[in-house]
Order: sequence, then C-alpha cells, then structure tokens
Amino acid sequence: MPKHKGMPGRFPGTDHQFTIRHGGKTVTPLVARPRRADRKTADLEVDAFFLASLIDLYGEEPFPRGNLDAGRLSWLFGREIVPAEREFDPESYEAMLRIDMEAAARAFPEAMPK
Repeated sequence: MPKHKGMPGRFPGTDHQFTIRHGGKTVTPLVARPRRADRKTADLEVDAFFLASLIDLYGEEPFPRGNLDAGRLSWLFGREIVPAEREFDPESYEAMLRIDMEAAARAFPEAMPK
C-alpha cells in the first residue's frame, strides 16, 4: 500500500483521520457520499484542510489512493477527487486519483493555493 509522505495523519486537534496505518484484508471501497446543505461547518473545514493538503502534495498530478482514509476520500470522491484511470478499481490501494482543480476551487476556494 503506497504511503503519502508529508500528508497529515489527521486534522490538527481532532480525531478526524486522513490516513490509515496499514491496509486490511478487505479494502473499503470509495463511494461518492452526498454533501447535504445541513452538513456541519466543522466537517466542511476538515474537508477543506484535507483537500488543501492533497493539493499541496500533488497539485494536478495523479496520485495513488494508498493509505488515504476511504471515509474522508468519499466525502470528496466523484466531485473534487476523481479517478485518474479508465479501469478504476474503487477497492484498490493502488487505484490512481486526481484532483479536479476547477471543482475544488468552486466547492472549497479556501483550499486553493494563494
């Protein structure tokens, strides 16, 4: 399982996890979770920080899913984070992802580099 060196393990001062330590026997699949208007502000702040961290590390370049937390990715998957390959396997640690910078800028302008 590829590791994301330089990626924070969690949102500072909270238990909102960004990475996992080791892969399990089964891989949690990535699914696009709907974001509703009544989502907590704190959760949106965590999403923005997570996305900003990925942008700082990878920008527009593809990156492997690796040890990124499936739950956290799923809040952005299908919108700001999209598959970077045609034969995408949502249950693979090796699956390649990329950031849709236009969608990211619309949804989380605070996550964009200044």
